Amino acid sequence: MPEKYGNRLPRSLHDKSPYEIAVYAAGEAGKVLRRRFGLQNEIRVKGRRNLVTEADIRSEKKILEIIREEYPRHRILSEEGGDSQPGAEYIWIIDPLDGTNNYYFGIPYFCINIALAKGKEVLLGLTYDPIRRETFHSEKDKGSFLNGKRIHVSEVNSLQAASIGVDLGYQAEKSAEILRIAVKLWPKIHCLRLMGSASLGLAYVACGRLSLYFHKRLYPWDIASGLLLIREAGGTVINGNKDKAEIDDKEIIAANKKLVKQFLSWLERS
Repeated sequence: MPEKYGNRLPRSLHDKSPYEIAVYAAGEAGKVLRRRFGLQNEIRVKGRRNLVTEADIRSEKKILEIIREEYPRHRILSEEGGDSQPGAEYIWIIDPLDGTNNYYFGIPYFCINIALAKGKEVLLGLTYDPIRRETFHSEKDKGSFLNGKRIHVSEVNSLQAASIGVDLGYQAEKSAEILRIAVKLWPKIHCLRLMGSASLGLAYVACGRLSLYFHKRLYPWDIASGLLLIREAGGTVINGNKDKAEIDDKEIIAANKKLVKQFLSWLERS
C-alpha cells in the first residue's frame, strides 16, 4: 500500500499513522527495558562513562523491526544502529535507551525516544518513560501531550524561582564547562538537578516540571523529540549561537522565552 501524504504525515504499509507506530514500538521496547531492569546486563564500553547494555541492543532491535516493516522506504538514524537509507525523504530518529548509566546502576530514570522528521523539520516526537508509563508526544502544529492530556511549559520567568535541569555528557571539556556554570548558577536559582537523561529532561521542560534545561554536548537522537515537544508546549529551544535549535545542534537551552532570555543575560554577565 503506498504512503498517503494528505495530512503531512505518511501512513504506514498497514495504513497506520506514524503516531500509532511510534507508540506501539515504544511500548514493545519498554517491555524489554522493564524485564531487564535491575538485572546484570551485559555491557560494551563505547567511551569513558559511555556504556551500551544488552537492553539497549534488544530495545533498538524491537523498534527497528516495527518501523522497517511499516515504513521500508524511510531512513532510520539510531544511536546504536547507525544510519540507513540516506537520501530518503523521511527520517526516523531513535534512541532505544536514553539514560543508560541510570539504567545500568538501577536508577529508574530513563526513556525511549522516537521522532519522525522531514529533512530537519521534526513532525512527530515521542518520549516514553517505561517505568512510570508516561508517554510524552507531539505532532507539528497540534500541541504536546502527556498520556493524552495537553501540556505546557512552565510560566516561571525568573531565575530565582526556577528549577533547572542539566547533564554533563561524555566529553570532559564540555562537562567541566557545565560544572563551572552550575557552581556559579546554583546560588541564583531555586534548585538545580543533574538528570541523567537529556531526553526526559526536555520532556520535563515541556510539561513544566523543569523551568529550564541546558546541555553542551548532544546528538539528534537525544533532542529530536524534545525540540518538538517543547515548541508545541509553548516553549523555545535555542542553540549555542542563540539561534533556533535544529536536530543536529550540540548545545541547547530550553525554557519559556522570557526565562531563556534571562538565562542568556546571566550567562553573559557571569
